Amino acid sequence: MDAELSRLSVEVGAALRAAGSMLTTAESCTGGGVAETVTATPGSSAWFDCGFVTYSNAAKQRLLGVDAATLQAHGAVSEAVAREMVRGALAASSADVALSITGIAGPAGAVPGKPVGTVCFAWAFSDGRERSETCHFDGDREAVRRQSTCHTLTVLLALLGAPSDEPVARTVP
Repeated sequence: MDAELSRLSVEVGAALRAAGSMLTTAESCTGGGVAETVTATPGSSAWFDCGFVTYSNAAKQRLLGVDAATLQAHGAVSEAVAREMVRGALAASSADVALSITGIAGPAGAVPGKPVGTVCFAWAFSDGRERSETCHFDGDREAVRRQSTCHTLTVLLALLGAPSDEPVARTVP
């Protein structure tokens, strides 16, 4: 693992331990890359509960409770699906902090309005705080997946340190 990912994982782990929180992940395009990153950190069993790799739409529905109507209306690569994934991960785990990632890592898979490199994220806390956003990353499949992993851990770190009235920790509908 590279130095940036290692640093982010250590910092996220320290913030989760300080908060007395456990993390769960729900990943699609990263294929478990976030879970791999955090479990490479010694002591992560104190703050990481489990990870869900839900690559297919059927797995998103079966394991995380993503609604078929949401998938039909918005597509798997959407903030609406990312939010349902993150809520489902919280519900299906013993964690109180969750993150989700769904996107198009490439080289194929682009659809109108969603080019390769489009990645949707969501973060949720058991206290009801949520955030979601969409990013567009450049590069090949590996680069998109790595940037997605870095981004989600960077935002999570900010959210863990942000008071609930901070914009980064806003609740989304």
